[in-house]
Amino acid sequence: MNKELKIVIVGAGSSYTPELIEGLSEHRDVLPVKEIVLVDIDEDRLKIMDGFVHRYCHHLDYHVSIASTTSREEAFPGADFIACQIRVGGNKQRIYDEKIPLKYGVIGQETTGVGGMFNALRTIPVMIDIAKDVEKYCPDAWIVNYSNPTGLVTEAVLKVCDVNMAGLCAGGMRPRWWAEEALQVPEESIYYDYIGLNHMNFTYNMTVDGKPITDEQFSLVAKKCATVSQDLIQTLHLIPSQYTQYYFHTSKILSQLKSQDKTRGEAILELEKQIWREYSNPENSSKPKTLAKRGGGGYSKIAVGVMEAVYNDSGKWMVINVPNNGTIRFLNDDAVIETACFVSRDGIKPLNLRDYPQSVCGLIAAVKNYESLTVEAALSGDYNIALKAMLAHPLVREYDIAKPLLDEMLEVHKDYLPQFFKNDR
Repeated sequence: MNKELKIVIVGAGSSYTPELIEGLSEHRDVLPVKEIVLVDIDEDRLKIMDGFVHRYCHHLDYHVSIASTTSREEAFPGADFIACQIRVGGNKQRIYDEKIPLKYGVIGQETTGVGGMFNALRTIPVMIDIAKDVEKYCPDAWIVNYSNPTGLVTEAVLKVCDVNMAGLCAGGMRPRWWAEEALQVPEESIYYDYIGLNHMNFTYNMTVDGKPITDEQFSLVAKKCATVSQDLIQTLHLIPSQYTQYYFHTSKILSQLKSQDKTRGEAILELEKQIWREYSNPENSSKPKTLAKRGGGGYSKIAVGVMEAVYNDSGKWMVINVPNNGTIRFLNDDAVIETACFVSRDGIKPLNLRDYPQSVCGLIAAVKNYESLTVEAALSGDYNIALKAMLAHPLVREYDIAKPLLDEMLEVHKDYLPQFFKNDR
């Protein structure tokens, strides 16, 4: 293809935006981007980021048109890819997500715990509005989503809207990167089966150049997953997501979270003050060094990888959040899973799984049940469905905890959950 591309970044006021710019610049030979439009509802952050991105592109010798706007109606027409990285309510609401559940003795992690549920309830309606604008203004464009929790967001959008969408997270490719480093082999020689959901998944049947890895090699790769007991990993003979620590070591993690002076959200709020001071400095034209402390590595590599595979029809193997469509037989077809896929101009096709590791199927099914109920609650604003979702969450379960926790969380997030408070308006 010779078409020059237009990329729109929604949530461009995110501190991650320069990583995406850097990734696009590094792939300029295979992705001929002509125009990048930055979109955000926060005009102050958008103005700062616009100034920095102009300086950064000059620093990178990356010759593209840069524009910014608060209007999707202005930004979307003619777009080829819409990169979404929104956080509804910002880190201020994230802090409530993390702190309030701890009062009830449950984990409030922003994607996996109760915090993830409320992150989804806030984010899904906004993402649906964005997707409807994609349908209206650029129906052939691809939504490349990094807005968390990406699996739930992707499931909700694809239930309601007819759009091309890739739900992304670097976690699915991390076992490949771990194996590349641990075994000293090229990344492209490594493949594996991958079953589960975003932040609830397991890698197995890993091969290098088509040959199954040995038990010794498995152990070398497994050691890269530092959040889960190595004894447990060896027992399962599966490489888990780092986020499964919240399920396999619940009491230990809960104790650690309760003992901390600050939640992760509070720490990031302080960190971002420094990051944004560096972005605001008119003399600064390179990524802030403080950004490395922010986390989330691998973001641009996955996003740009999807864009390149679709644009050039290059047929990449990638782990992506997609509708199940029979890939995991014990889940519904419209349930969004995270699994290995083939990505090309024809779209994203999940690959067949050779077998299922029985030891984790029940946990995956339970978490997916909670997720799908949460999606239903986000779309309907139905209190009872939200309560069912909370009860279904393996980290909650108890009614005497679920109901008061739900009530307090709904109240503190009230301004961002209009679907649950229709009669108050």
